[in-house]
Amino acid sequence: MVYILDATLREGEQTPGVYFDIHIKMAIANLLNQIGVDYIEAGHPAVSDEIRNAISHIAHMNTHAKIGAHTRSIQNDVDQAINCNVQFLGIFYCVSNGRLDEIHNKSLTHAIENITKTIDYARQRNPDLIIRYTPEDTVRTDFENVIKASTAAIEAGANIISIADTTGYMIPGTRNNMYDYVFRFKSRLQEIGLQPMIAVHCHNDRGFALANAIDGYRAGAEILDASILGLGERAGIVDLAQLLVTLHADFQEKTSWKLHLLPELYSLVSRFTGIPIPVNFPIIGKNAFTHCAGIHTHAATINPIHYQSINPSIVGRKTEICLDNMAGLSSVKFMLKQNRISADHDLAVKVLNEVKHVGRKGRIVNDDELRYIVTMCKQQKD
Repeated sequence: MVYILDATLREGEQTPGVYFDIHIKMAIANLLNQIGVDYIEAGHPAVSDEIRNAISHIAHMNTHAKIGAHTRSIQNDVDQAINCNVQFLGIFYCVSNGRLDEIHNKSLTHAIENITKTIDYARQRNPDLIIRYTPEDTVRTDFENVIKASTAAIEAGANIISIADTTGYMIPGTRNNMYDYVFRFKSRLQEIGLQPMIAVHCHNDRGFALANAIDGYRAGAEILDASILGLGERAGIVDLAQLLVTLHADFQEKTSWKLHLLPELYSLVSRFTGIPIPVNFPIIGKNAFTHCAGIHTHAATINPIHYQSINPSIVGRKTEICLDNMAGLSSVKFMLKQNRISADHDLAVKVLNEVKHVGRKGRIVNDDELRYIVTMCKQQKD
C-alpha cells in the first residue's frame, strides 16, 4: 500500500511568483482531501504569519488527510508548527560533508545531536505526532552519514525517513537510480532492526521525477511526494495527477481515489497561480486525449485503445477528435455524427476539404464552425 503526500501548499509556493491566499489554500486542501491523498503538507510556519495562519486554518478543517508542516531542525520552528495543531511534522537537516562544512559549520556528530534533540522535543510536546526526518539532498550525501543521521532520528522518535533527490540527480537505469538507493537504504536499516516508513521526494530538474518516484515505490517506499502541476523549486517535483493515474492504472493502487476531481483541482490551481496547464501535459492537458492525424482518428473512432494507453474516463474526461489540416474523412464523419448532422459521402468530402483549408491557417474547427461549414457546403451543392 502506498501513501501520497501532496506538497503543493509548501513546495508549490516555492515556485517563483506563486502565492495562495488562505481561502484558496483551504479550497485546494478540500479538493485534495476529497480525492483521497493521505498527507497535505500545508506550509512552513516559520516563513510568515500568513503561512502560519493558513496552516492553522487547514489543520482545523477536519480532513481525513493528515495535515503537516515543514520545519527546520529548530525548536522554535517545531513550536510554531505544533501550535498550528498539525498531525504531521517534517523536519529537515542536510548532513552532507560539504553542507556541514560550508553552511552549518558543524561536525556530523553535532548535526546529529541537533536533529535528535529537535525530534525528541517534538515527540515530548505531542506523543501522537507523526514525525518525518529528511536528510536534505539525501542521494548526493555520503551514504554512511545518511545512515547515521537516520538511525539516530528513528531512535529519537521519527516515524518516517524521507529520501530526498533535492536536485533531480537520479537517473533510472544508471548507477545513480532511486530503486537501488531505496532498496539499499531499507536493507541497511532492517539489518539493525529499524523499520521506519520510507518516503521519496523527487525533483524534476532532468525530467525524471515521476520515473524516480515509481522506482522508489517499486523498491519499497511507502510514501510518495507530489504536487499539483509538479509545482516547486526550479523545475518542480512529481506531478500529482500523473503519479496517481500511473499508480491506479498500472499498479492497481487505491481504487477509492476520486480521480475525476483532478481536472477541477488543476483548473483551480492554474487559475490562482497564473500558470497555464500546457496543452500537451499528460493526463490533464487539453490535448492529452485528443486525436488529430487521420490514421489515428480512424482507429480511435473505432476503438480508442488503439492509440490510448489510459482510459480518459478515469479522470472524468473523454476521447476527443481534432479537426484541422491533418483531419481525415473518418474524423469528419465522426464529428458530424457527434453533432447530429446528417451528411452523405459527397457532402462529407466537401466538408473535409473546407476543414483542411481552415486548418492550414493554423486553426482548429470547433463544433460551431463545423456547422457553418456544413451549411455553406450544402448551399454550394444545391
